Amino acid sequence: MTTTPVAGRTTTVAARATDLSKIYGQGETQVVALDRVTVEFRQAEFTAIMGPSGSGKSTLMHCVAGLDTFSSGSVRIGDTELGSLKDKQLTKLRRDKIGFIFQAFNLLPTLTALENITLPMDIAGRKPDKEWLDSVIRMIGLRDRLSHRPAQLSGGQQQRVAVARALASKPDIIFGDEPTGNLDSRSGAEVLGFLRNSVRELGQTVVMVTHDPVAAAYADRVVFLADGRIVDEMYKPTADNVLDFMRLLPGGNPQTPEFDAKGRTS
Repeated sequence: MTTTPVAGRTTTVAARATDLSKIYGQGETQVVALDRVTVEFRQAEFTAIMGPSGSGKSTLMHCVAGLDTFSSGSVRIGDTELGSLKDKQLTKLRRDKIGFIFQAFNLLPTLTALENITLPMDIAGRKPDKEWLDSVIRMIGLRDRLSHRPAQLSGGQQQRVAVARALASKPDIIFGDEPTGNLDSRSGAEVLGFLRNSVRELGQTVVMVTHDPVAAAYADRVVFLADGRIVDEMYKPTADNVLDFMRLLPGGNPQTPEFDAKGRTS
């Protein structure tokens, strides 16, 4: 059921996994989390990764983002092969080329919103591009809250700060692991809107793991995993189309506790 790719979309690849496998344990206890996965994530495109619990979606993201090792295959961020990097080189690549947004906001409580946003660049000893930083702050709509600490912000505002932190250093690619998982539907929609706008207005590349069809509908493309393999992809997704396809996947019945009757996370 792969739909027609979007006409005129970019063909430049921001990240690529080729024959990627991740195996835990040995013998009878061996678990194949990823089974020779090949996938590309193109520049200035928003991709959602979906699949039932245990399908390998978070493992795929963590391996491509350089947060976890893989058993075989290859991963490239741009032209850089991750498997060839030493620990210090990998740390530098993650700091300079990749942005991260997690379900937990991971903000430092003693720093202001602005200090949290610029923290990765401060650690790297780099000054932010003022024009770019202003664009990011304007997009997330928190200019009047920059001097506030996380405890003085709502959950949605804290996650907007985390989005701005991921964008501020102009990374080649941003990875989000259930970035709206701790938010109510309204705050979640705001954060997803900011990610959508970062792709459309700033040319950012975003890859997001989610089990929520409503969240996936913000993406340009959805990649579906089951049992550690990519089984299909969908362009211009809608929540209903994603929900219908998820029902067909092994273990993907949306009447599990992960979903309510409308396909939204419970």
